[in-house]
Amino acid sequence: MTKSMEQIHRIKELQLQQMGPYQIAKELGMDPKTVRKYMGQEDFSPKAPIAEARVSKLDPYKATIEDWLKADEKNRYKQRHTAQRVYDRLCREHADFDCSYPTVVRFVREMRQKHKLSKDGFLALVWHPGEAQADFGECDVILNGTRSACRYLVVSFPQSNAAFVQCFLGETAECLCQGLMDVFHHVGGVPQRLVLDNATGAGRRIGDTVRLTQLFQRFQAHFGFEVTFCNPASGHEKGNVENKVGYVRRNYFVPLPSAPSLVEWNTDLLQMCDLDNLREHYKKDTPICELFEADRRAFRALPRLPFEACRYEHLKTNGYGKFVLDGKHTYTSSPMYAEEEIVVRVGAHYVEPLDAAGEAISRHPRQFGSVRTDTVDWLTMLDSLIAKPGAWKNSTMRSQMSYDVRDYMDDLDRSGLRQALRMVKDLSERYGLDVAVTSLQETIVRRRADGISANTAMIAARIAGYGLDTAATPGPDMRLYDDALMPMPTGGL
Repeated sequence: MTKSMEQIHRIKELQLQQMGPYQIAKELGMDPKTVRKYMGQEDFSPKAPIAEARVSKLDPYKATIEDWLKADEKNRYKQRHTAQRVYDRLCREHADFDCSYPTVVRFVREMRQKHKLSKDGFLALVWHPGEAQADFGECDVILNGTRSACRYLVVSFPQSNAAFVQCFLGETAECLCQGLMDVFHHVGGVPQRLVLDNATGAGRRIGDTVRLTQLFQRFQAHFGFEVTFCNPASGHEKGNVENKVGYVRRNYFVPLPSAPSLVEWNTDLLQMCDLDNLREHYKKDTPICELFEADRRAFRALPRLPFEACRYEHLKTNGYGKFVLDGKHTYTSSPMYAEEEIVVRVGAHYVEPLDAAGEAISRHPRQFGSVRTDTVDWLTMLDSLIAKPGAWKNSTMRSQMSYDVRDYMDDLDRSGLRQALRMVKDLSERYGLDVAVTSLQETIVRRRADGISANTAMIAARIAGYGLDTAATPGPDMRLYDDALMPMPTGGL
């Protein structure tokens, strides 16, 4: 029989007094064999309590239940066994099953808790200078007055907690490569290693294998960095950038930012990141920008030659010189390329059909999403109208003009219309279509149509350089010149 620690302690005290087992047994009223056992024991360290294994009626079925729950890992979440389903199945498949439902519930809960602990036990990862993580987030941005759903790429450096952001309309390989390249050039180097989500934008995972897109393979070879992909459902492997995605959304995109284009907004974003990196690190009590210098020193050098973050596709145009990209987005090339196969350069921000020499025929903002779009290049349309001015009254361009411009152009003869269209095209190439059309409208409204070409060009230059309503700058005081150049009087009045 096990004795209490007080009794064992008393035995050892009497043993130190040179008393024998029989004397101690007589003194304490114990069996001499028990006394001899504790007199010979050397290890009295505390022992961890061990729960006694209890026999349960469920024991013969536990292995079966574990197999069912393990097989559930391959099924959709809503198609897995509940405790009720386990109990019902045991009752149906085993005639001698006589366990209660609460017993089954307790065991299923224990198994799931055990599995959760084994899955969620994370290691505190150590990140070295020059290592980066990247991931996309979702946000809305007001672009040229229109609310647009965007994807923003966050590139973070866990060692310093620095982060840099670029925004796109999609999450394609072109967007990923363009965003990474913009960040690399901004920070002045290339990370040693880049950790990405489960092949987001870089490829796709098939089983345990990640198949990279050809563009990302080219990008990685060009910049010479190592890439690591997280395991499925393992966001903790890049926890720094996961947190940064939320931080960026709360601090950079609230309230909704407004910009003429994403290219301009991305320039602002990099400046905002530089300012944000001036704050202190949340643990190290040192400005992030100072810690980031260790990352810079570990960077690889930027490649000597530039990289084109784009892909090329061979596409067939229709009778109007239009082509379709990604199955739903229509763009114009030029009527002279109607019913031909052309090469199209597809980038993160722009789509450019190319001529035989590789020069861009037109340039369009790239469209994303599942809604069909039809993007028109106005310079290409102007070329078509100059060649066929008779199509003016039924053109899309005419419907976009103000009534003043529309009425003026409608009254021109074929030669005058061609001349006016050529003037708009020339000014558009120099100042942009909006300035060209606004200048033409101002010329008409101010009744200067007698010298329309010269007056419109003058107004366009003023709009582009100073703004139409900017007050004139006062000239110099001419009395200074009079005093300097006129001879001084020799006599009195």
